[in-house]
Amino acid sequence: MNDYRIRLATEQDVRPALQMKLQAWREAYATLRDESFFAHHEGQLDGQVAWWERGLASGAQFFIAEDRDGRIIGLAGGTPAIEEDQDTGVDVELGMLYVLEEYYGTGLGQHLFDVVLGQHDALVWVLQGNERALAFFAKQGFTPDGTSEDLTGSWNGLIEQRMVRARG
Repeated sequence: MNDYRIRLATEQDVRPALQMKLQAWREAYATLRDESFFAHHEGQLDGQVAWWERGLASGAQFFIAEDRDGRIIGLAGGTPAIEEDQDTGVDVELGMLYVLEEYYGTGLGQHLFDVVLGQHDALVWVLQGNERALAFFAKQGFTPDGTSEDLTGSWNGLIEQRMVRARG
């Protein structure tokens, strides 16, 4: 299970990376969302591909993990913290970290996390009810700081909580 490689994503990786992310959402959020949520986001795929391709062309980057057959099995990326999160005292947000369920517990998520953040202070927004993610980030030294956000749109009814790792 640990036969994979991690590399920077290219424009050619965007569509398969987003398809993998949708599969990871199905696996991670199946108890939090119904089928219409996943169908909606699958229907938005072409627009998301175009948006991510523009981002890469503008200098954004994210990392993918591939198995030995070249199938994307994980992805992760960080961004500068937005102005609304400046109160945390950190300047990096882990914007995404997803691995396929078959790779849970293999160390792949940890490896992607280390590539993107290492020991840097950062923040991450995590869905309440996603106990696996909450436990993972707690293990990395992140703690909830009491800030949460009620989500809207297709995410309506869910709440994200902010977790911060700031060692000073």
